[in-house]
Formats: sequence, structure tokens, C-alpha cells
Amino acid sequence: MAFFAKACVVLTILHSFVFAAAVPSGPILPRTPDVPWKSRGLSSRKPQGYPTGCTNGPKSRGCWVDGTSIDTDFHRQWPNTGKTVTYDFEITNTTMAPDGVERLMLVINGQYPGPTIEADWGDYIKVNVKNSLELNGTGIHWHGFRQVGTNEMDGVGGITECPIAPGETRTYEFQAIQYGSSWYHSHYSVQYGDGIVGGIVIHGPATANYDIDLGLLPFTDWFHTPIFTVNAAALHATGPPIADNVLVNGTMTSGSGGSYAVTNLQPGKKHLLRLVNTGINNWIHVGLQGHEFTVIAADFVPIEPFTASTLSLSVGQRYDVIIDASQPVNDYWLYVGVGGNRCDGPNTNAANIRSIFHYEGAKHQSNASAVTLPGGCYDEEGIVPYHKNTVPRKVPKELNTGFTTTAAGTNLVQWLINGEPILVDFTRPTLKNVIDGNDTFNTKENLFTVGDKNEWQYWVIQQDSTTPPLPHPIHLHGHDFFVLDHAANANWTGDISRLKMDNPVRRDTATLPARGYLVLAFESDNPGAWLMHCHIPFHVSAGFGLQFLERVDEIPGILKHTEIFEDQCASWKDFQTEFYPNGFELGDSGL
Repeated sequence: MAFFAKACVVLTILHSFVFAAAVPSGPILPRTPDVPWKSRGLSSRKPQGYPTGCTNGPKSRGCWVDGTSIDTDFHRQWPNTGKTVTYDFEITNTTMAPDGVERLMLVINGQYPGPTIEADWGDYIKVNVKNSLELNGTGIHWHGFRQVGTNEMDGVGGITECPIAPGETRTYEFQAIQYGSSWYHSHYSVQYGDGIVGGIVIHGPATANYDIDLGLLPFTDWFHTPIFTVNAAALHATGPPIADNVLVNGTMTSGSGGSYAVTNLQPGKKHLLRLVNTGINNWIHVGLQGHEFTVIAADFVPIEPFTASTLSLSVGQRYDVIIDASQPVNDYWLYVGVGGNRCDGPNTNAANIRSIFHYEGAKHQSNASAVTLPGGCYDEEGIVPYHKNTVPRKVPKELNTGFTTTAAGTNLVQWLINGEPILVDFTRPTLKNVIDGNDTFNTKENLFTVGDKNEWQYWVIQQDSTTPPLPHPIHLHGHDFFVLDHAANANWTGDISRLKMDNPVRRDTATLPARGYLVLAFESDNPGAWLMHCHIPFHVSAGFGLQFLERVDEIPGILKHTEIFEDQCASWKDFQTEFYPNGFELGDSGL
């Protein structure tokens, strides 16, 4: 399918932040699981004694509302505030120059990055999305949100919905049952790399105290060529695409102009900063001159605080960090690096990427030593989830990742899962099949059934020797997962004694090492159709993905908005028939 879009003028800018009742009024009550805690083989952290009714503040960030606190297991229980935050998004074609180089972009409400969604833990989020693009479908995925009971709001064309056709509007509604930092993005092929991306902040308790919440600081590698053009070449290339820059909070300098992002600090205060890799291909390494990070969350998971001078983020990962502005009043550089072309693709401006951290009242640049960034493509080690979990030890099932450049007799690049690249049908999404009672799926939909209620699922993702020596950030929709083992340049031997079962790392995006393996576990506690994929858009476009169809018999009774499959799919079919009768561009999965 061709995905190119022409430039036009942005006609309207819409944004609202409105609180309104969305659920029956009454006391704020926690949601409890339908299966007793002990039956799940988990052990909870001993409560730290935050008093009922304590107020969240600079000296008590562990407190929250109505008896909930940092000690409340976010996976099992959450507040119900009865409050809705509402946003209106209009997606349009335009021309912008984030780093001084003008290029065609697809943006939300005329801005890049798009509006930041803010809510409190337990709020309901409602986003009205109007597609005013000329020749592109679209859809928005809310990265890391588990979407318990709202699978149809996950925003994945060909799996949970048909794309939103040009001129059409779709409303997404779901509850913020987790808290912390994340982002949203289009899940329509590689489209988010042209600008359909923004941040999400869900306010909640924290594992360490701070004075000021600075909000999000997003990073993305950036291409001056429109992303669909880059992807069309990448599907037939012998190596990763070359990015032109990295943007920090949507801006950077280049030979054509641009500017550094500026983050303001108040001397003597502790600042919470939410680091997010919203990128396309590059790992991001960051370090702040003269300062350390106190890290308190990884993705949507609160962790035991630890200090670090630098951090590594793969595409999709987030870290909440606290910065103590206790140094001399000056301006300091935040140094930003990439993997180093050994593991993630080149970046033309890699030696010059940075942003400014400005102490209020500063008149001079600090003479503190520059930060030496490590490079490479890896996940941070030593992360300890705050809520203690013990995972039962069982033998995982194996998923083999292959690679080919000869599919269909061409030099087409395809990533394979158990021998197949994923390919979805935009006109016939998985959930529509489930609602219609159709249990027949194409082989290339890479569908794996998960049928047991609240049972543990164990999977090994193994890269075979035919794959290029590249790591992959693996992201699972509808769940977070436990990382039980991983190794580069190695084969999984089946030795389950290697698996870390006592409070393993928990997050929603983790790195599959180069020509190695990654062992994951999650509970089948969320009926739905859930995508698992490499979060490098070029790789999932070229086939690197699969979907879990979880507890399929329960899905029709859970979905609340099945009307979208009739209305949205009918509009999409009309659009695709008229403009793209031959379907996808060869080799593009659509995801």
C-alpha cells in the first residue's frame, strides 16, 4: 500500500482539557481483581504504613488518595476517580522544520510533538481523533496502557480496529489504571516517524520525594526525508537507514539552524523528569553534566530508587528520574548519544546532540567536565521493582526470529517469526473476526492463542544465526512482562535454572539482544487480541511481530464499543477500495 501524503495548510487547531463525570458518582473505590491474590503465586510488598488520608506532597510522594499509596499494587488495584479528561486531536499534513530543515510532516493539532495528555491515576481518558490527512489512514496507540476490558481502544489497525479513514473521527475511551510516564503514537505502518506522536503523564505516587514535576522530555532520532520514503528503501536495503539527527523535546540544531531545548531548574529543589524514547531506530543514551539521576520508575513500573550518571533507553522505554539542583547556578549540558552504529544504525549528527539545563538566575555555562556516554544497545541492569513478585518456574515456549532478503524472488527485507513475517488485513481486524465468530486466520497474521485464565505464559524469543547482528526493543500490548533471562550471541538451552523468578525486572519494553535470546513471562489476565512486536518501525513494517489471542471466548462479552467495527470498517473499506485497491506496498506489514 502506498502511504505518502501531500502537504497542505493546517486549518484548525483543537485542544481541550475538560473534566466531566463519566461514571456514576459516589465514593472513590479501588478496583479489585477477580482472582484471589494468593492463587496467583505472587507475594506483595509489606505496607510501609502510609496513613489513610495522607496528602501527596514534596515530603510525602508515596501517598495518594483514599487509602491508596505507593504500596498499593498497581497491577491488582487502582482508584476510580469518576473523572474524565477529554482531548480533541486533529491530524493534518503540514510542513515544519524541527531542527531547521524543512520537511513534510503529519502532526496533531498543528504541533510537534503532539499535546501531552495529563491525568490522575484512576481517571478516565477520552480522546476524539479526527483524521484530516489527505491520503493516509491512521489510528492512535496508547503505549504501555493495559486496556483491561477496553481491547478495542488499543489503536492497532488490522488487529483491534480498521484504520480511521480520511475525513472520519474516532473516539478512544479508557481508564488510567497505571501511573507514570508514557507516550502515544500512530500504529499505521511507520507513520509516527513523520510526527504523529505525543506524551502521556499519569500523576500518581512515587518511590522517592521531589519538589517539582518538570513533565516529559522526549527523544527521537529524526529523518529529513519523509518516513514512508525511508521505509520503502529500507525494505530493500542491506543495512539500517541513516538518521539525520536526534530531537530533544521536538527540537535540535543542524547546519540549517534549529535550537537546543531548554529545561529550567530551580536552585536547591529536586525535580522529577520523565525521559521517553519516542524514536524510530536509535537507542538513546543520556547524561547530565555535573549531576546524577535518581531513577524511580522504569516504563509504568515503580522501582527501588537507584542513582546513575547515564541511562540507556531503547525505543519505547521510559525512566522517571529525580534531578537535585544542588550544583552551582550555571547552565549545564544534557549530553545525548545513540548506540554508536554498532547496533542501531548511523546518525549523522551523533557527535553534536545535546540540550540545555538552565538554573534560574544562571548567566554562565558550567565548566564541569563533559559526560562520557557509553554507546551500545542494551537495557539498564540492576532494576528492582518496588512491588515484590515471585514467578513460578516453568519451561517457556519458543519463538524463533528469522530473517530473509530473498522473499518473493526479490531483495525484499523481511523479519520472520517462526518462519513468517506478520501481515495484517486492515479491512478484517482480529477483533472483528472474533465478534463475527470467525476462527479462521491467515498464517501471516502470526496469531498465537492463549487460553488459560490467569495462568502464567512463558516465551523465549530466539534470534537464529541468519539474522543480522541487531538487537530489538520488544513491546507487548495489553500487558507488562517479567524479564526472566537474556543473553547476546547465545542460544537458549532450556536450562530453567538460569531464570530469575524472585522479583525479576518488570516493564513493557525490553531488549532482545543481538543474535541472542530474551525470556519473558506474563499472566493471561486480560482477554483480547494483543500485538507483540519489535518497536523499531522499520522492523515491524518488515514483519517483526505476532499477536496473542487471549481467552478468546470471553472477548465478545467484554467489548463495549463493537459499533466501531461496523462504522469505522465500512468507511475504511470504501477508502481503501478507491485509493489503494492493490493493498499494501510489498513487504509492509501495516503495523
